[in-house]
Amino acid sequence: MKAGFLEKLIGRLGKIGPEEVQNYLLRLAQEKGFLETVFNAIQEGIIVSDSAGRITYLNDAACDLFGLEGEASIGKPLDERVRGLDWNALTHSGGPVTRDLEIFYPRNRFINFYSVPLVIEPRDAAGAGGDDSGNRPSDSDRGSTSAATTGQVGYAIIMRDITESRRTAEKTIESERLNALTLLAAGVAHELGNPLNSLNIHLQLMERQAHKIKSKAREELQHSISICREEINRLDSIVSQFLRAIRPSRPQLRPENINTIVEEVVRFFSAEIEARDIVVETELHSDLPLLQLDRDQMKQAFYNVIKNSFEAMKRRGILRIRTDRDESHVRISFIDNGGGMSAEALSHVFEPYYTTKATGTGLGLLIVRRIVREHGGELAIESTEGKGLTLSIRLPCREQRVRMLEAGDRTRSDE
Repeated sequence: MKAGFLEKLIGRLGKIGPEEVQNYLLRLAQEKGFLETVFNAIQEGIIVSDSAGRITYLNDAACDLFGLEGEASIGKPLDERVRGLDWNALTHSGGPVTRDLEIFYPRNRFINFYSVPLVIEPRDAAGAGGDDSGNRPSDSDRGSTSAATTGQVGYAIIMRDITESRRTAEKTIESERLNALTLLAAGVAHELGNPLNSLNIHLQLMERQAHKIKSKAREELQHSISICREEINRLDSIVSQFLRAIRPSRPQLRPENINTIVEEVVRFFSAEIEARDIVVETELHSDLPLLQLDRDQMKQAFYNVIKNSFEAMKRRGILRIRTDRDESHVRISFIDNGGGMSAEALSHVFEPYYTTKATGTGLGLLIVRRIVREHGGELAIESTEGKGLTLSIRLPCREQRVRMLEAGDRTRSDE
């Protein structure tokens, strides 16, 4: 409809018949439906509110972003429907505001808000036109009309889902960090590797000299040498873990039984399980398909997870290991009743060198995630502080399925 249509219609209400009014209303309804169709076709979320923040309109994309029902939301405060939204922060400036927000319902996503005030300008042009009879409004009429229609009446908010771009940026940052660490790894390997080898050689020479000593000092010297050797081995292990975390080798994939790998890793810990008085319960699904895995890398991942659980539980804990499957993935779950992790600790758990343990390196879970990702899998951690932790690994089933096509199928596909 042309600009000023409503003003002209209002000015002529006393001069047109019921039939013409009905036609005008029909045109208004048609245009409203057309505009709603256009807005609902837009992928960006659109919300219109009044000046107090009550919703007057929202399109389908906005409903999908926040899990809202359109009709039920009309007239409701926007910050009531969108939990965590700071309405005052979006409107305090009086002008356009753009801000990135993280939402957690109905899904965890990042949203870019662009809020702009809606201001109705004076209808001087429309008022100056007068009615169809040529009568022009008086000066007092024009003044009252402008005052009544001028001012801010609400806000239009445009929302764009930036989750993918945000996650892409995070991956880029992570990649840059790992590249920097890769350069550091070469220096670490060179600077620490050579002195450690030299220390090992001199410890061997000291051991030979110790054998020639006949006094009690020999035992004390042997004890000191053993401690030095253990510390050297620990340093060597830290360097090796660091290098594996930063530069993991490409997995050599072969068909493997995931249950067998779990059982082998649990057997490896049998002495520690007995020493710590820990109970390990396994619930292994008997009908799992063979997965394309690098056996050694997956054993390393399971080793790190179980080691973390043991250290979190101290003594007399319970660790449950379960395997299961759905249509597309095999799931391996490690559930312990240790101290768990806080929400803040969980947010940093995959950062290099972040650890809550006094003697930890902060590389164990980083290695696990890299191995799982190299296998096309996913890793998830759920925990509440003081109530244990559940770590789940999902690995894709790479079963090869064959479907026989009928002769007609090939003909149709060729066509």
